[in-house]
Amino acid sequence: MKRAVLIYLAILTMFGVGVFMVIRQGQQLPAPKAEKGTEMVGETKLVTSSNKTSIWSSLNENGKDPLSRLLLQVVVIVVTTRMVGAIFTKCGQPAVVGEVLAGIMLGPSLFGWLWPDLSSFVFPKESLGVLRLFSQIGVCLFMFVVGLELEVSHVRQKAYTAVMVSHMSIVFPYFLGVVAALLLYPHYASPGSSFPAFALFMGIALSITAFPVLARILTERRMAKTFLGSTAIACAAVDDATAWGILAFVVAIARATGLASTALCLGLVLAFVALMLWGLRPRLPRWLGVDRMSDGTPSQTALVAVLVLLLASALITELIGIHALFGAFLAGMVMPEKQKFRDYLTVRLEKFSSLFLLPLFFAFSGLRTQVGLLNDATSWWVCLAIIAVATLGKLGGTMITARLTGMTWNDSFALGALMNTRGLVELVALNIGYDLGILPPRIFAMMILMALVTTFLTGPLLNLAERVKRCAVPTAVALP
Repeated sequence: MKRAVLIYLAILTMFGVGVFMVIRQGQQLPAPKAEKGTEMVGETKLVTSSNKTSIWSSLNENGKDPLSRLLLQVVVIVVTTRMVGAIFTKCGQPAVVGEVLAGIMLGPSLFGWLWPDLSSFVFPKESLGVLRLFSQIGVCLFMFVVGLELEVSHVRQKAYTAVMVSHMSIVFPYFLGVVAALLLYPHYASPGSSFPAFALFMGIALSITAFPVLARILTERRMAKTFLGSTAIACAAVDDATAWGILAFVVAIARATGLASTALCLGLVLAFVALMLWGLRPRLPRWLGVDRMSDGTPSQTALVAVLVLLLASALITELIGIHALFGAFLAGMVMPEKQKFRDYLTVRLEKFSSLFLLPLFFAFSGLRTQVGLLNDATSWWVCLAIIAVATLGKLGGTMITARLTGMTWNDSFALGALMNTRGLVELVALNIGYDLGILPPRIFAMMILMALVTTFLTGPLLNLAERVKRCAVPTAVALP
């Protein structure tokens, strides 16, 4: 053993001395001359001993490299979102509320306000394009998982209640959002934006329910298997599918340049949806070999096929002109209905997207959110009015319709509180409106706060409903 170590050290020494001698000899060679018509390729800068630069300036230059900047941003974002999300979880709130708030904290509303120089170093404007692309990939994976979690069986069991409640929970807030647009458009809309696009988007922004967040709240409270829980899941599933369909049409109208292009875009959307639902979906189980999977675990070839379908579907809807997110959502919906297969995909894709990529989306949304724009009492009153209208429309519309279908007032109120949950899905819709130029920065900040407040209220409102239910003791009527 000792002999082998000595031989090993001798070999290393010999090669080390040889490399040193070659380098020393090479330093005496004349410097090469640049040929005419040639340019240096690449952006890498070599630091030699003649450069009188300090260690700090060298680290500063290396930190400005695009890869170094992206890695720094990912570390800061993931750590911050996980810490704040864990705090909110311990307080009985969904982790997504804390993660969204962490994203806002990393933006100009807090981090950029307290340490502007450090904020501009970590999140310079020129680096946000790369961050946006990574966040969009994460949202595409997330929307694919949302489509996977929409179980048709839940809707079939409670079809009447699900369709009635979910559609009324869209119609009420949508109408209130369009009415609110009449008051907001002259003073808060983006310059050059049309009123129809602004009004339609305000309506859909107040109508969305965050199905994944709602499902997690029910699981954490052990309510998923109860009558209220299963009804809420069925209603949220129909609500999500309907709301995203409406949003796709709104985006198509907003992006179109005329009546002919609008009709073409909508026609392509309908044709693609029909192809996916009635052309591809019945054949997918055989093509992926799902029926041959005894434990529901797909092969590597099947996984690659699923990812290719996800990306191709997202690409097609992006090319059509609605958004890549709709294609990802639709790809999740058409997956084979075998539960073990869907659970396998959900666990793996959701963990990767929620732990790594979605925090980038929260931070990117937070970097766009400028709470400082609400710099007067009028802006804050408008923000509070938007929160009140959103809650009144969603909770009130759900509660009244649920009561008309035969549910008790208490269960109707609890269902309304659950359907008022917005969370991450609302952020996705708001960012689409921001990208299209429909929502200006001030309205965007108000709507982000609305999404946070309505999601935060879900837990306290459910606690209130449970407390009222426990206190409701039937009184005996004394007979004469």
